[in-house]
Amino acid sequence: MKGIRIRPEKEGLRASLYDLEALIMENIWSCCGKEWHSVNCVKDGLADQRELAYTTVMTTMKRLHDKGLLERKKDGRRFLYAPSMTQAEFHAHIAREVLDSLDDLGHEAAIALLVDEVSQADSAQLDHLEALIARKREELKKA
Repeated sequence: MKGIRIRPEKEGLRASLYDLEALIMENIWSCCGKEWHSVNCVKDGLADQRELAYTTVMTTMKRLHDKGLLERKKDGRRFLYAPSMTQAEFHAHIAREVLDSLDDLGHEAAIALLVDEVSQADSAQLDHLEALIARKREELKKA
């Protein structure tokens, strides 16, 4: 993905996407699945949240395509768009990108922060983390 940056002052998708980009992606992920949709369809889906011009939605969706978040195909004179990844895959990609940008000390700090956060969580999250670690250990044994 190109053009993705981290804005620590923002939360959720808005930490890595501009507000309108995040709004469009949330709308697409929540209602569209992997289906192909027109700019008009997305614009209409956002009408109850924001009044947007067709060209604004079109430009933003083109930008999301350029960043690799939307696939695009020609349908007559218009383009149709579909998400190129799920929301969970997008979050994983961003997390991986942040970790890859850190040096060894940064990796150590990130792991320590993760352990601190999980240790404050409920037991279900701790169980989930243990299961992920066990699964990764099995994968490494097979490799």
